[in-house]
This record gives sequence, C-alpha cells and structure tokens, in this order.
Amino acid sequence: MHILVVEDEKKILSFVRKGLEEQGYIVDACENGDDGYLLAKTNSYDALVLDIMLPGRDGLSILRLLRENKNKVPVVIITARGGVSEKIEGLNLGADDYLVKPFYLEELIARLNSVWRRSSGQGLSILRVGDLSVNIMTREVTRGDCLIDLAPREFSLLEYLMRSPGRVLTRTQIVEHVWNYHFDSDTNIVDVYIQRLRRKVDDQFDEKLIQTVRGVGYRLVAEKKRTPSS
Repeated sequence: MHILVVEDEKKILSFVRKGLEEQGYIVDACENGDDGYLLAKTNSYDALVLDIMLPGRDGLSILRLLRENKNKVPVVIITARGGVSEKIEGLNLGADDYLVKPFYLEELIARLNSVWRRSSGQGLSILRVGDLSVNIMTREVTRGDCLIDLAPREFSLLEYLMRSPGRVLTRTQIVEHVWNYHFDSDTNIVDVYIQRLRRKVDDQFDEKLIQTVRGVGYRLVAEKKRTPSS
C-alpha cells in the first residue's frame, strides 16, 4: 500500500512513518495541510492519514475538497480531540474511519488495511497461488506445511506478484510499486530480491512458482493440474 500521512507533530509523524515503512508500506509524509492537499490530488494513494489540526488547510477542508472533486481515496482522520461532533463531521464529509490521539500503531495499521480492503473490493485477506499462501493481515507466508519467514520488503514483493498471478510484471513496475522510485537502469535490486524470494519460496520445492520472462520481467504462476481422462 502507498500511504500519505499529513501530520504537523514531528514526533508523531516520524513514529507513524517509521512504523508503516517497517511493515513494508510505501509512505509519503508532510507537515502542512496545503502541501498535503497538493500531494493527495496529484498522486494516486491507497489511503490517507489526515490530522485535523494542521497549518494551512486543516484536515477536514482537505477531505471536503477531495470528495467534492470525486476523489474516493480511503481516509483515516486522526485528532487530539475526543468530541463526538468532530468525529461525526469528518464521517459526514466522507472519512472512512478515525482515531483519537494517543493511539497504538497496530490499530492504525488495522484500520488502514480495513478501509483499503473495503474500497478496493479485496475482501479476502488470504492470497493463494498453488500451494503458496499469504495472509495479508497476519503477514504469515506458508507453502504446503512449511512456514516461510520473509523480511518486510520481500513480503511486499511477494504480495505484489501474488495479486496478479500469471501476469508478467516488468522490473520497472516492480521497482516503482515496491520501492516507490523511478527505475534506474543500472540497479539490479529487483533481481536481487527475486533471488532471495526464490531461495525461500521455491528452492526446496519441486514446483517453481517464480518464473523469469527473459527480457521482460517476472511472474508468479502455478502449473495447472490436468484432470484424469475417463
């Protein structure tokens, strides 16, 4: 997921950004409402985290403008106030959820996952390709009866491949989605991480799921089982 966090308290912003990135999210962050609105309207995000009290445009005005312009990006508002009226106003303006400070990072992550699944239609939290299974919520990866331990970036790469089984994904698509920067023809970061995934996901199994499409990129696909002829 690609998240925008708009929060003017530097300690909270740093804490949230670091925590989300450690979980494999791609995070843009800013401390000013005007900058936050510009980023939100010019970039494609999977979800926004908006503080209500901001210098420049406040969080509710950002939300109002986005909804008036038919931007349906999921929004979680955060506030230091616990008043019911402010929560109601945010929800009526089109917020998908809210949190009151102080909050636990785990709860923010759970709410972001929830609003994203609702908006994207991804109701299932488990992805499967062949005998490989990924639980998006618990971040548990298994193949057959084997539990596979992945680093956060490895998990993000595998999740991206599994969301489009059989589809060939170019190195440019992978690096922009998983690392959030434009492709540098001199980098081999995608190939390095593909090799790491293969060692953990494929090497000890007979069927190899991660395939190289020479000159193009990679895909993840399971062999189709033939039905016995009668």
